[in-house]
Amino acid sequence: MGIEIERRFLVKNEDWKSQVILSEGFDQAYLNSKEDEWLTRIRIIDNKKAYITLKSSLNKLINHEFEYSIPIKDAIELIKLSKYRISKTRYLVKINKKNWVVDVFNESNSSLKIAEIELTSVSEEIQIPSWCGKEITGIKSLSNASLAIKPISQLSVKDRMNVKKS
Repeated sequence: MGIEIERRFLVKNEDWKSQVILSEGFDQAYLNSKEDEWLTRIRIIDNKKAYITLKSSLNKLINHEFEYSIPIKDAIELIKLSKYRISKTRYLVKINKKNWVVDVFNESNSSLKIAEIELTSVSEEIQIPSWCGKEITGIKSLSNASLAIKPISQLSVKDRMNVKKS
């Protein structure tokens, strides 16, 4: 069974940029819109690799996740068919021998930057970088699927300000 354990944080400044070791462009679409059910995600990375992912939340920190390679032509067609899409650039940052990613969102989510780290266990201790702000692990409205359905640009000014507070 595929299990993903991750923590997520808003990014509060640009200090992470000097530590980037890789960047990739991501185009994603979701074929369904109900967050309390299994999500089906289509992902194209750098227009070279494509995946279909089945994902379901077990709790705020843990997800079931099954991911499979698919032909890029199929992924392009599936993304075209979906009305729930996001685009972002993912940056890999290595800190204390741990892989962090910083997602910089584009288009209607362009003001958003989120850092993530995958853990090997729920009890794994991590050192949170100084450029991380508010922890958003488990906040459904800031999941990639939710942002594809309701981008941050569609949130009220009050809700956007609450997201940005660190």
